[in-house]
Amino acid sequence: MKSFFDKLTGTSNIEDETEDFTNISINDENQQSEDPSAWTESEGELSVDVYDDKDKIIVKTMVAGVRPEDLDISITRDMVTIKGIRLEEQAITKDNYYHQELYWGSFSRTIMLPAEIDIEESSATEKYGLLILTLPKIDKERRTQLRVKN
Repeated sequence: MKSFFDKLTGTSNIEDETEDFTNISINDENQQSEDPSAWTESEGELSVDVYDDKDKIIVKTMVAGVRPEDLDISITRDMVTIKGIRLEEQAITKDNYYHQELYWGSFSRTIMLPAEIDIEESSATEKYGLLILTLPKIDKERRTQLRVKN
């Protein structure tokens, strides 16, 4: 299976060129549940930068050519999943290409976070194809005094 980087750069190994039939699922009647001609390429994997900025975690990734409505970002206190699809605007047949390196299709990436985050205060921005997730960390050392009401 080609990695997202391999799809981006157009590189391939001889192992990538061979078919992998190990993921064929078998139903109860010992019949193949999928027609091999209907198989599609697997999702591309996004490249990401994840770093600590004192009280928040920052995740950056390139999503150039992806419309905001084609992105799905879900977060929990310890994990971020980014899914999307980059659609080709013109229908060009494979025979018309001299060279093709750009990746078109669906992609996803799940990142386990090094600290718990405040999902309510998290934000996502996109500028010039760069998606930036700002994920404020939960301050486990923060304390407050509660007053008892009568």
